[in-house]
Amino acid sequence: MLDTVAEAWSKSNGGASVWADPTVTFLDPFTKSGVFLREITRRLTDGLESAIPDLEERVDHILTKQVFGIGITRLTALLARRSLYCSKDATGRHSIAKNFVRDWGNVWFERIEHTWVGDRCGYCPATRATFDRDSELETHAYALTHTSNVKKRLAQMFGADVQFDVIIGNPPYQLSDAGFGASATPIYQHFVRQAIALDPRVVSMVTPSRWFSGGKGLDDFREEMLADTRIRYLGDFPKLFDVFDGAKIRGGVSYFLWDASYDGPCTVQTFVSGHAAGPPAVRYLGEYDVLVRNNAAVSILEKVRNVNEPSFESTMPRRKTFGWSTTFHGSDTPEELVDPVKIFGSRRVSWLESDAIDAGVELVSKWKVLMTAAQGTSAAVETKFLSKPILAGPGSACTDTYILAGAFSDELTANRLDSYLRTRFVRFLVSLRKITQHANRDVYSFVPAVPLDREWTDEALYERYGLSATEIEFVESQVAAHD
Repeated sequence: MLDTVAEAWSKSNGGASVWADPTVTFLDPFTKSGVFLREITRRLTDGLESAIPDLEERVDHILTKQVFGIGITRLTALLARRSLYCSKDATGRHSIAKNFVRDWGNVWFERIEHTWVGDRCGYCPATRATFDRDSELETHAYALTHTSNVKKRLAQMFGADVQFDVIIGNPPYQLSDAGFGASATPIYQHFVRQAIALDPRVVSMVTPSRWFSGGKGLDDFREEMLADTRIRYLGDFPKLFDVFDGAKIRGGVSYFLWDASYDGPCTVQTFVSGHAAGPPAVRYLGEYDVLVRNNAAVSILEKVRNVNEPSFESTMPRRKTFGWSTTFHGSDTPEELVDPVKIFGSRRVSWLESDAIDAGVELVSKWKVLMTAAQGTSAAVETKFLSKPILAGPGSACTDTYILAGAFSDELTANRLDSYLRTRFVRFLVSLRKITQHANRDVYSFVPAVPLDREWTDEALYERYGLSATEIEFVESQVAAHD
């Protein structure tokens, strides 16, 4: 990330080195161990040698005038100070900074309280029941996001004359009471917005990549990011554990570089297992309503869209077709029922009297193709993206565990849709929108609604959309065949 900052700075400042400028200021507004601040200091120490030859004077200048941090907890602030100053007390005898008059130096932390509006915080998703705590526990009310005037807040911390040129770091992703994994409520988007609101010259942050496809309160943020032509670079790591070993962040993580002086397309680079997955591509992020993260996929998607067919999503029956939640179950056996309807539900099949069905009654008698609304995986990289379809005959219905992909009067057409949804081609197009285990209707937006007048195979679809041998190889390298 720091290499990317240096490259962007050089391009925007006539080849000048950010590490050789004694006036540039850096802020990590959510420092943990202090790794960003320490590495910035190391690079400045080398880069400023000619400008400030004396090592002790140079280090003191960097630590007191150029490098700043905000701890996310009291403990991380102490860790960052010890990492940066070699002492948790910046004025102590072991500190390598010699001119601080405050023991916290330039790594600030004070306990911030949530602003309760009813049962929730007015600035974040925190609930009063969990985070209205005594002074012995952290509130996790972060200084950067719990204010309506972020410039005023930072002026109170570091002084009104400090303007930050580079804001960089790894923000908190979610609150501990907001759920886990794909179900958690994200908060990192608030840090990105507040950092940009400080009018820096450069912002670089590592975040989960779920914002690429939105959802969970990220739709507005996704639209803002895709439309922002100041994002100069995006490095994407879709594979679990590639960046944070042991941290199961579905959809992977990415880092971006936002450059206030830049206006143009973004350089997008995908990395897998520590290596670049093909060459970088220079493209505008807002070409589609979601970010198509793999550069090699863009040409394939363009070929599909050029045929100008309706989206498969637009042909699917309405959401929550029968109105039952995922927890609904009927009778375990049909024997005692007069006119039993087979209900496909979570982990099992149950039965219900036909006259007890209130919604989707007209679909009960049809042949139906069902898709699971979630496709989980324990693999490090998902390779199938959709579960196998379920062909449900007349006299059946389903809970919201499933999405109704199609309903037909005849079995033959249902079988053709079943075959189509099993193809690698369809699942590849789904993968461009499906960044977590959720497989809601919108993941089918890039899938074309082909005529079901024949049985579709991958080979027939490759030919229909004119995929090259290289593109076919890429599709099949990304998506595993169903057994």
